[in-house]
Amino acid sequence: MARALLASFADSLSLRDPNAPLTPSQWRVEILSGLTVALALVPEAVAFAFVAGVEPLVGLYAAFIVGLITAVFGGRPGMISGATGALAVVMVSLVAQHGVEYLFATVVLMGLIQIFVGVMRWGKFIRLVPHPVMLGFVNGLAIVIFLAQLGQFQVPGSAESAGHGMANGEWLSGAPMALMLGLVALTMAIIWVMPKVTNAVPAPLAGIGIVAAIVIGFGLDVPLVGDLASIEGGLPPFHLPMVPLNWDTFEIILPYALILAAIGLIESLLTLNLVGEMTGKRGGASQECLAQGAANTVTGFFGGMGGCAMIGQSMINVKSGGRTRVAGVAAALFLLAFILFASGLIEQIPLAALVGVMFMVVIGTFAWNSLRILRKVPRTDAFVTILVTIVTVATDLATAVVVGVIVSALAYAWQNATRIHAIKRESRTEAGAQVYEIQGPLFFGSADGFMELFDVAHDPDVVIIDFAASRVADQSALQAIEAVAQKYVDAGKKIQLRHLSHDCHQLLSKAGHLIVDSDDDPDYELAVDYDVKTGIIGGH
Repeated sequence: MARALLASFADSLSLRDPNAPLTPSQWRVEILSGLTVALALVPEAVAFAFVAGVEPLVGLYAAFIVGLITAVFGGRPGMISGATGALAVVMVSLVAQHGVEYLFATVVLMGLIQIFVGVMRWGKFIRLVPHPVMLGFVNGLAIVIFLAQLGQFQVPGSAESAGHGMANGEWLSGAPMALMLGLVALTMAIIWVMPKVTNAVPAPLAGIGIVAAIVIGFGLDVPLVGDLASIEGGLPPFHLPMVPLNWDTFEIILPYALILAAIGLIESLLTLNLVGEMTGKRGGASQECLAQGAANTVTGFFGGMGGCAMIGQSMINVKSGGRTRVAGVAAALFLLAFILFASGLIEQIPLAALVGVMFMVVIGTFAWNSLRILRKVPRTDAFVTILVTIVTVATDLATAVVVGVIVSALAYAWQNATRIHAIKRESRTEAGAQVYEIQGPLFFGSADGFMELFDVAHDPDVVIIDFAASRVADQSALQAIEAVAQKYVDAGKKIQLRHLSHDCHQLLSKAGHLIVDSDDDPDYELAVDYDVKTGIIGGH
């Protein structure tokens, strides 16, 4: 793992993708893509800082530090990380009850937990997320991004409109609303047309630049980035969280740190997979966990609110041509430059241009083909896709993914549980013997159904249970076999167990002498442990 991080760092210092050196034109595309992302990061970071109840610079510093470190060390070149709404909504209660210093301490602990997950290589378990859950994830996220932009259609300052407090805000109306909608539509049109004209400049950057020039040139009165808050500031200062170093503090921050770490990693790893599908890259889950953890640990010591991967900005980067670490590093450095030197200029950018960019991200993120295939896929998959979409919008991404995985797992277990059955026939080798050919997997979900297959009272004196077309999967399956065998023994009948794996030979303590060895016995491992000394079977 350390070697992989060093190699990643070396690639970042050379500012190139290890598979293909950058040409001058690619350098331009990567840097301009980073500039586009940085412009889109500003209102998002400020808005999420408001959501969490902290100063705007706390969100901007997080976007810079998390974005820079993950761009350098992350598991997927092209991904963008920063302050996110999914984390901000969890932080708000912590800040309200205990203050911002406890937030900084929580972010440090969050990062250490994520580093531990990376060291343990638990990031690989993201492979267990089924495709219907991924579809629901991207669809729900597209809706969340869309809803988040609606706050920009409110009068600046009303109900913290920049912080997406839309329920009590005062909406724009009349000419201001028409002008806002017109500029949003113009931005979207430029982004759509620009690739057909030239690829010299990323389309989102062209949209922002042209619309900003129109607003400034004609002096149009529309909401600007500066209406959210001032982004002027200095370098992030090193700051030890001012909290008591005692057990009470640990009890306060640990639950928040665990939730934030889980949400951050789930969102980051799903974004990693999504960007990987678009760029043709695979792997890097554990490295991404380490990078996210390191970024958040450092951020907590420099007055930032923490963060994770941002799917909206990642989509902007990838669609603008950003494929290497250059774009992510450039985005972070541009953001810092805005804070230090160009706050006055950036504050003149109309929010309508940035909203137009994010609306195009929504259109590109939503899996429109999922609407077409819902009637063609199994009902369970369609249900999971819709469920994850709804839960994502109603709660948060991490909860939605966990719910989707659990429902998918239960559905899979039930489908396999109903597959267990037996074909009954007379033995070809032993006269008068009854053969049960077991069909389907035998595991905890099908164990009861397996036991109901046998008619102990009416079966002949010799019974053969053949597992050639089945697979014994866990402890529940073994105990079911033991129970059936014992019923036949208690009834004074002879029973034989055939085509069980070598593991079963060892683990079936009571019925082991009933197994008939064969040259074509299967050779697979069960998901159970066996203590040779005690003869006790235990699950992992």
